[in-house]
Amino acid sequence: MTDTPLQAATVGAQLPVPDAASQAASTLGSAAVDIAHTATLSPVALFLQADTVVKTVIILLILASLWAWGVIAEKSVRLGRLNRRSSSLLASLRKGFSIRELGEKLQSFSKDPIASIYNAIADEYRRSHEEAPDFRDIDQDSFKDRIHRISQLSTSSELEHLQKGLQGLATIGSVAPFVGLFGTVWGIMNSFQGIAATNNTSLAVVAPGIAEALFATALGLVAAIPSVVAYNRLSGEIGRYAKRLTTFTGLVEVELSRELSNKKVHDGRFAA
Repeated sequence: MTDTPLQAATVGAQLPVPDAASQAASTLGSAAVDIAHTATLSPVALFLQADTVVKTVIILLILASLWAWGVIAEKSVRLGRLNRRSSSLLASLRKGFSIRELGEKLQSFSKDPIASIYNAIADEYRRSHEEAPDFRDIDQDSFKDRIHRISQLSTSSELEHLQKGLQGLATIGSVAPFVGLFGTVWGIMNSFQGIAATNNTSLAVVAPGIAEALFATALGLVAAIPSVVAYNRLSGEIGRYAKRLTTFTGLVEVELSRELSNKKVHDGRFAA
């Protein structure tokens, strides 16, 4: 049965006509979808969505970054304390001191590198005194040479201990970007595999894999940049502290030589 023109007009009048309200609702719906999609690209979501290889890379980079910051904090605090203490000590030494006064002052800093160097010199002094109770029987040139060598060996040992951990910072600074790059390459490979599997090049298919890849790269840089900066800064501070240790050993050797020349040594102890 054929519809009459009047019936067709009536049916047409009953069809919904898009208005401003419906268009606004459609726009809000699209925005909500976009927001939901953006939320899935948060760092935690990226980690959870990543495959085993990318997760392993992310975990390794996070652990390396945490270890590096731990070393940076420990070395910075310790070097700051050692530099302040050495500056105060050297300032007082330049005003005049005796070997015994120095030993008494260092007793409260038993773990300080300067105290360790002093103790090494004192031990060599005691051994020499045990071998020859009367210092007039000691070859003073040989004795001074032994003291100098002992101070050098002790200084090298203390500096080596201070430098512990710096090689790790250097390794992280040089390797972390390449580890992140490996995660980047792997994530891009996953993106291409997703395109091939779905035969779809839309952003919804490509974005997750690329985001995982860029996240791995970012973590590599986050681990590497502070490590390189801290390595250079800490190396410089240790170098300056090494010069202070050299100054300290020089002052002690000079004072010890002076006291030996003046015969201000007795009973195996440094005279006051």
